[in-house]
Amino acid sequence: MSLCNSWYCIEVVHFKGHRNIRALHRTTLEITKDGYLTPRGDCIIGIMADKSLMDFKPSFKRIAQCNSSLIVTIIAVRGLEPDIVISKGSQELSYTDSRRIIIRKSSYVTPNTAGIKANKAAIDIKRDIINALREGAEGIAIFIALRS
Repeated sequence: MSLCNSWYCIEVVHFKGHRNIRALHRTTLEITKDGYLTPRGDCIIGIMADKSLMDFKPSFKRIAQCNSSLIVTIIAVRGLEPDIVISKGSQELSYTDSRRIIIRKSSYVTPNTAGIKANKAAIDIKRDIINALREGAEGIAIFIALRS
């Protein structure tokens, strides 16, 4: 699902949890289309995503590619209070990765980067959400790109 206007755009990504979700990474948070997860993937909070950055609407990408834009990401699992991650857009974001969505606390940009200078990484996500995902819960990430 996506919903877009001239100053905002919303993308919803569905994903699944996995027993190896640890979410201990201090600088990044990742959702992947991959169907597996090893314990080394400590930034990953969800697998088997139904979208990657390449699948986001062009209007979302245009807003995210503005240096003054904000990207608000709501991470939710049924029955639990959601968590919110706020990151910034950048003209350097390409949104071309076909597998991964990564939010970074740093300013580092690669094709899989959805937002930079985030206020949270995997380790900062509410532990009840992470525990539910570790038990195999389904999750959603609602990405909202806002043009300022």
